Amino acid sequence: MKNPKKVYVGMSADLIHPGHINIIEVARGYGDVVVGLLTDKAIASYKRLPCLPFEHRKQIIENVKGVVKVMPQETLDYVANLEALKPDYVVHGDDWKSGPQQETRTRVIKVLSEWGGELIEPKYTEGLSSTALNKAVKDIGTTPGIRLGKLRRLIEAKPIVRVMEAHNGLSGLIVEHCNVQENGKVDEFDAIWLSSLTDSTVKGRPDIEFVDLTSRAQTINEILDVTTKPIIFDGDTGGIVEHFTKMVRLLERMGVSAVIIEDKQGLKQNSLFGDDRPQVLLETEVMCEKIHAGKQAQVTDEFMIVARIESLIANQGMEDALERAQAYIDSGADALMIHSREQDGAEIKEFCSAYEKFEKKVPLVCVPTSYRHLHEDELAEIGFSVVIYANHLLRSAYPAMKNTAEIILKSKRSLEADEFCMPIKDVITLIDD
Repeated sequence: MKNPKKVYVGMSADLIHPGHINIIEVARGYGDVVVGLLTDKAIASYKRLPCLPFEHRKQIIENVKGVVKVMPQETLDYVANLEALKPDYVVHGDDWKSGPQQETRTRVIKVLSEWGGELIEPKYTEGLSSTALNKAVKDIGTTPGIRLGKLRRLIEAKPIVRVMEAHNGLSGLIVEHCNVQENGKVDEFDAIWLSSLTDSTVKGRPDIEFVDLTSRAQTINEILDVTTKPIIFDGDTGGIVEHFTKMVRLLERMGVSAVIIEDKQGLKQNSLFGDDRPQVLLETEVMCEKIHAGKQAQVTDEFMIVARIESLIANQGMEDALERAQAYIDSGADALMIHSREQDGAEIKEFCSAYEKFEKKVPLVCVPTSYRHLHEDELAEIGFSVVIYANHLLRSAYPAMKNTAEIILKSKRSLEADEFCMPIKDVITLIDD
């Protein structure tokens, strides 16, 4: 008997719908179907992280009638897989004849011509869209267990994870839904940063750990209720070991993905105050004990403890920062945040260069409030996996509100302020019922 023809079908298969089945049914008519399943990294390169991780999607597709093999497709481009498999046919819906996938289609046709392969393009199944289905799932919401593990998946899938600060439900909604589209690619924030600075400020309190965990948990709940993205919690110093372990349990139970704690002691002083405020570091051994205790306290493998290194802020030097980095990794830290207030970025680059030589490494987190000229691509290039925009929504909201208030005071009416305000009808309809 002749060997059956090989048919290649590329797909994301995040949420399986009849359109996927139709394509596979058509492909079965031409021979043995091999599905090139896009990896999390490939999907995240042009849109949101898939709901289901690669292994789960693979297991589903392997059990679809007619599929003889599933192979990972590491990029949006088909060429590498096609050259390895040399299929007789590629089957894809005709929806890619125009739009952002048009160039991919052209490359498929070109590479198939090298061995006489053929592109089959059945009519796209109207009324079905993975993007629309994902939006429907997102509208339903998520669970603590699903949200909890998303941050680790994002770090594995993306060159750099983009995190924006939120301080209440409304700002959480902005981070959840804000996106820009360009050349077929959708950029959005991947996660939410719950900053102690902005949470304290919006409550009219100083950033000295005055606002307790019970109050901050209320803010977390407000944001959890209206978002689906993973949350990173600013845990300040974490308190004493016994308090930190309880913080870990609480955050993990709520579905928060990570907590960041800094290695300072005494009454909290914001790291960007400068030299006029004393910045006293915690002994390395005590910080290590706290990290280890937190890791022992957590229940799941997904929750992350991030150790924030303040050596450069406290003028203790690069050697101290690197020694602490090594010690914190050895104590079980899942990631490190290195903090610097130097505006040229040279200090941060020096740390990353030295860190690259570590035998054992964990992801690096940065908060480029001072060295804000560095582009995300550059931060990823020097070794960062996560970038946090730590306070920008609050910093932009305050001057806008103050300006409106001053205009009304000067004008003795609100007419002149209208151009700075959204229409009241939009406010009423802003929040979905």
